Amino acid sequence: MNIINKLQAYASGSGLWVWVGEKAIRVVVIIILAFIIKTIGTRTINTIFKEKAHSKIRLTTNRREQTLRNLLNNMLSYVLVAIVILMILDTFDVPIRTMLAGAGVAGLAVGFGAQKLVKDIISGFFIIFEDQFSVGDYIEIGDIEGDVEVIGLRTTTLRSYYGQRYVIPNGNIEIVTNYSTVNGFAMVEINLPYETDIVKAEKMVTEILPQLPEKYDVFVGEPEINGVQALELSNYVLRIRAETTPVMQWQGARIIRKEVKEHLFERGIDIPSPRLLVYSEHGSAENAREV
Repeated sequence: MNIINKLQAYASGSGLWVWVGEKAIRVVVIIILAFIIKTIGTRTINTIFKEKAHSKIRLTTNRREQTLRNLLNNMLSYVLVAIVILMILDTFDVPIRTMLAGAGVAGLAVGFGAQKLVKDIISGFFIIFEDQFSVGDYIEIGDIEGDVEVIGLRTTTLRSYYGQRYVIPNGNIEIVTNYSTVNGFAMVEINLPYETDIVKAEKMVTEILPQLPEKYDVFVGEPEINGVQALELSNYVLRIRAETTPVMQWQGARIIRKEVKEHLFERGIDIPSPRLLVYSEHGSAENAREV
């Protein structure tokens, strides 16, 4: 009972509530200051990159600047959160130096179990430093491809054409195909029936190809015919190759198929269909019937 009475007396005393009030005020002040610093820092970072976007002298690309801006904002948040936690602990007289010394010793033990995390962070640093890809790029990592939404020090987030969102640890990124940094090539194969003269067909296709760059700005230069690429059962395959602006090779291929198909159809050449020759039991090749 004496212990309970002492606790009640201590809880009802003014000294405890004064101490709690002082600590609470300090915690609130720390959080408010951190929020102000975060707001000022974010605005400063965004202003710097906004001014660089309007500058005539550009040392980095828009993609890289957006990536660096997001990274700096994230790092500012991480640093402020760490500082706020340490200051709050110090407010409640927690021995921070002793904790940090102990954390250094414990960090060695934890480090062996966090090798994957360290690998992800180091890989993320080199991805950003070497500008392997940036936010907004369309890339392919293994069997996954999509637009880069976020590049962090630990993970990279992609959003696919169909809407799936993939979060990939940076340590797992080994081979990257970046479609946004260089021009692409649209490769289109046109099936033509054997009855069509190849020289005549190539001449017809050549008539339409020079018009494509004038109608569509996705093409870089004039598409060209690579010739016959294969001989199928009922047709031969004519390949067309066209250079396009980055990430536009798929749209360029669709345009070529549409324009070439319509052009050939207007001149009496249609897409071939599978055919089968049927012979009677005692029939000859002359009496074969095509179905």
